[in-house]
Amino acid sequence: MSTYEWVKPLERILNRPLTVLTMKPAEWKAAAEGAEAASEPFIDGAMSAGIWIEHNGKLWVVAETSQKQLSVLEMEARNLEAKDKELISWSLRHASSGSKAYGDTGASESEKLAFKLGEWLQKQLEAEEPVYSLPDHLTVGNRLYHDMIPFLLVAEQSSVKQDVYPELEKLLRSFLSDDILLIPLKSREWLIWGPMSLLKDEDAEMHELAEEETMEDSLASIAIGLHEMLASEWLGECHLAVTHPVSPAKGMVEAAITMRETIHLGRKFHVGTNIHLPWMLQLERLLNAIPESNRSKYLEQSLKRADLFVESEMLSTLDTFFSLDCNVSETAKKLYIHRNTLLYRLDKLKQETGLDVRQFRDAVLVKIILLLYKVTKRN
Repeated sequence: MSTYEWVKPLERILNRPLTVLTMKPAEWKAAAEGAEAASEPFIDGAMSAGIWIEHNGKLWVVAETSQKQLSVLEMEARNLEAKDKELISWSLRHASSGSKAYGDTGASESEKLAFKLGEWLQKQLEAEEPVYSLPDHLTVGNRLYHDMIPFLLVAEQSSVKQDVYPELEKLLRSFLSDDILLIPLKSREWLIWGPMSLLKDEDAEMHELAEEETMEDSLASIAIGLHEMLASEWLGECHLAVTHPVSPAKGMVEAAITMRETIHLGRKFHVGTNIHLPWMLQLERLLNAIPESNRSKYLEQSLKRADLFVESEMLSTLDTFFSLDCNVSETAKKLYIHRNTLLYRLDKLKQETGLDVRQFRDAVLVKIILLLYKVTKRN
């Protein structure tokens, strides 16, 4: 069990907030020199899980240790009796002895750091006022200060093993680059950071096909390839989001928030889609912010004009038409129908609803109606 998983249960038992700190052993020792009280294990010189000190009215308890850093639980020392401290100490010693996340079980330094980053990031994502910049002790030299490409991976299947980190990291290194950073978040959820060289390589490969390839197109192409590999080689059904490159040290929290929202919107408005791109979900984000009662009322009023909207053939036609930027010829090809057949369907929609999707204003209204219908139908 990781340090972070101990926080909520202990908070409930002790009836006080807890904070997870990460510090170097030297920092602990410096604070211990002026400590108001300390546990016996520390006095004996052992640096292990369960040792504690009282420092400036706070109780610090070591939860996990490594050669270079400690995970420490911080809480108010006020009203804590000796037996409370003893129970906390015993619990963390017991958890540490059975832990495989950071213990001496062969985990690499990069894996240990990744779990530390994941704990810190998960806490910020659940905080009302998150800290958006990584603390200095969690950065790796200058690496996290350079722009990288963020991906968020969510496995659909509950059967995915919990101890998959080494396997997944190896797979990502072979497909993307050795210079990736994999950060575990919740169960079956991982934040992946890829180097900017991926974008440059993608640009080079696509240069002959499209001289004006945009960054968004390149990112989407990388995401599609990554999803295909993961779906076939490892995870099966999974969802993947990607957003614009950013420095992890400064933009990790914001990127994670953006991609979580993107996957949520994609799964809500576009069932069956597994690649989710924030720049393609602007309208969905706006509609999702409107109160449910208002969305339902608007949809009810719109559907009274015609039941044609909800016919499977018309839904498929309009979905394809909008996905191809309202191009009549390309839509007819994609649907394997004659151009005149498509024009007949669009004219029928215009006659029954008064909305001509070949006109921008009407196309926007129909697109909104379709998005709201899909969500309301599932609800």
